[in-house]
Amino acid sequence: MKRLLLAFAFALLISQSFAQEPAVLSVRKQAEVIDSWLEDRMQNLLPSLMTETGIDMWIVMSREYNEDPVIRTLLPATWHAARRRTILVMYQPSPSAKVEAFAVARYDVGKSFKKAWDPEAQPDQWKALMEIVQAKNPKKIGLNYAKDYGHADGLTHFDYEEFMKNLPQAHHSKVVSAQTLAVRWLETRTAAEMTTYKHIQELAHYIIAEGLSDRVITPGVTTTEDVVWFYREKIKEMKLDTWFHPTVDIQRPDPNSQEASRSFAVRPSEEVIMPGDLLHIDFGITYLRLNTDTQELAYVLKPGETEVPKYLQDALAVGNRLQDILTSNYVAGRTGNEILRASRQQMDAEGIRGSIYTHPLGFYGHAAGPTIGMWDNQGNTPGAGDFPLHANTGYAIELNAVVFVKEWNKDVRVMLEEGAFFDGEKVTYYNGRQKSILAIPRVSNYLGY
Repeated sequence: MKRLLLAFAFALLISQSFAQEPAVLSVRKQAEVIDSWLEDRMQNLLPSLMTETGIDMWIVMSREYNEDPVIRTLLPATWHAARRRTILVMYQPSPSAKVEAFAVARYDVGKSFKKAWDPEAQPDQWKALMEIVQAKNPKKIGLNYAKDYGHADGLTHFDYEEFMKNLPQAHHSKVVSAQTLAVRWLETRTAAEMTTYKHIQELAHYIIAEGLSDRVITPGVTTTEDVVWFYREKIKEMKLDTWFHPTVDIQRPDPNSQEASRSFAVRPSEEVIMPGDLLHIDFGITYLRLNTDTQELAYVLKPGETEVPKYLQDALAVGNRLQDILTSNYVAGRTGNEILRASRQQMDAEGIRGSIYTHPLGFYGHAAGPTIGMWDNQGNTPGAGDFPLHANTGYAIELNAVVFVKEWNKDVRVMLEEGAFFDGEKVTYYNGRQKSILAIPRVSNYLGY
C-alpha cells in the first residue's frame, strides 16, 4: 500500500509540473475562424490601409502553385492555392470608403471577392480585367513588385508584361509598386487576431516545455535530433503546422568548447544530451495562418543538483535586460535601423555584449515590416530597416547576450526569442517570456529522496 501511495504521489507531482494541453480547434473550425478574420480584415482594415497609402486600386494576381505571398492571405481557408490564373481586384472609390472586391476568375473567391468574369461572354481574362480598370478609372494602380520585401514582390515577370501589354496606354502612368500597402496589410494585426495570438503562443510554449523535459529526454541516451523530431511529430499530432525545422543545440562547461562563437549559418551537429548541459531550442508553429518564433533554454540537472545553478540564471537575467533595452526603444514612427542603433548604444553603455536581430512576426515567421538588426549585420539594413514602426504590429523579440561564466571559465551565449505585440505605446509579450531556465527534470528530490 505504501508503494502504491508513493507511486500515486509521484504521478501527481509529475502531472502538476505540466500545464494541461491547450485546446486546438478542429480543422473545420479553424477554417471558419480564418474566413471570418479575412472578412473582418477586408471590411474593416483594408479601407484604412488603401487610404493611408493612396492606392485606390490594388491588383493581386497569381497562377496556380506559384502564389504571390499576399494572395495566400486573401484566399479562403478551403483554397490551398490559386486556381489557374486568379486575379483579385480591390478598388476604393473614395478615401475611407468601403473597398469593392472583384475576382477576375472562373469562381467567387471566398465571401469578399465576387466573380467578375464570364469566360463565355469574354474568353480573354486580360480583357475582362481591363474592362474593370476602364470602368473604375483609378488614380493609382498598385501591383506587387517591390525592391525591399519579397513578401510584396509576388507578381511574376510574365504576368507583369501581359498586364502592361493589355493595359490601355492612358493608365500606364498610374501603375505603382504596392510595396508599402502590401507590407501594411501583412504586418497589421486586427483586434480579433490579437485576442487569439496569446493562445497561439501558449501552444508553442506548451510544446517547447514538453520537449525540454524528462518526458522526452533521458540523459545519456536522447540526442538533440531526437528532441527535434519529437517536436515535428508533436506538431502534427496537435493538428498544427510549422514554418521551419526546429533546432536544439548544447552549451557545455568544457572551456575548450566555444559554442558561444558558433556561426548561425552552421546547423548544430547531433549530440547526446548529458547532465550539466545547457540546451537551447529554436521553434515555431503555424496556427490559424499566424506564426510563432520562440527560443528558450533548459538545463539538465547533474546528480545532487535540485535546481538550475544561480550563475546560469544570472546569465539569463542579462538576456532579459537586453530584451528590456530593445523594447523600451520601440517608438511609433522610428525605423528599424533607428531602434537598433538606440538599443545598441544603451547596450554598450551598460557593458552588455550581444546581438539584436529582431523581425516582424505574423502571417509569415520572418514577416514584413521593420527589420531591427540581422545576426550577420549589426549596422543599418537598407530598405527593410528603413521601414517605420507602426501600431498594432507583431514581432519576434530575438537577440542574444554573451556572458562570461567563471564557473565554466568560458562565454555562454544566452539566445532568446519571444513573440510580442506593439500597440503604439508599449510592447507586450503574447504569453510572457522566459525568466527562469527550465530544469530537466522539473520535479527534483521528490518526496524527500
